[in-house]
Parts: sequence; C-alpha cells; structure tokens
Amino acid sequence: MSVLVLVVDDEPDVEALFRQQFRHDLRAQRFVMDFAISAADALSRIARPIEQTLILILSDINMPGMTGLEMLPKVRELRPEVPIIMITAYGDPETKRTAIEGGAIGLLTKPINFTLLREEIDRRLAQVR
Repeated sequence: MSVLVLVVDDEPDVEALFRQQFRHDLRAQRFVMDFAISAADALSRIARPIEQTLILILSDINMPGMTGLEMLPKVRELRPEVPIIMITAYGDPETKRTAIEGGAIGLLTKPINFTLLREEIDRRLAQVR
C-alpha cells in the first residue's frame, strides 16, 4: 500500500528541503510526499480521490489567501480521519491553542525539528501497516 504525506506551504524552497530531509524514505518508497502551494490547492487535492492512503498533512499557518488555520476546519470536514500538524515561525501559546482547538494534532515551529517529524511519520506508518 502506498501512503502519502501532503505538505502545504507557499514557500518554493520547502519542497526541496523536505525532499532532502526524507530522501532515504522516499527512495525506499516508505511513503510519497506531495506538495501544495496554497490552502486552496491542498483542499482541491484532498477533495478528490487519491491513489495513496493520506496519513498526514503538514501545513504552514501563514500563507497568502487562506491561512493554514482557516484551512483546518475545511480539511476536518473533508478528511476527518487524517491528522494535521501546523507549521509556523511563531510558536507562541496562543497560536498553538488556536491550532489545537481547530483540529490540529500538533504545532511545529521553524526551523523544523526533522527528527521529531520523522518520528511522527513513523508512528503514522505503523498505524496503517
């Protein structure tokens, strides 16, 4: 079974960073990573059937147009079973509270701790296998 992690971020260098950090996992086909450049792009992708099993959504909070926090309830409606982790440069308690209340399972601050993120992905992989 092919599993998918969707990363939502408007910054163009994020895809290269994530692909570099998870290159061994991606090469070994442990999971697939897909990238959406906006909340609207992410919503359109998850609203339609996906070949892979979507196990995790990672979303930046501050994006033009719809923010990650505004996207949260819409994702919860479309895919209530998929966990969402928000990513922000500002890890203040109010932002974390808002993200958790909106349905996120966690909040990562930039620069991202990829060791922690890898552990979370490993937990999600163990649940689907």
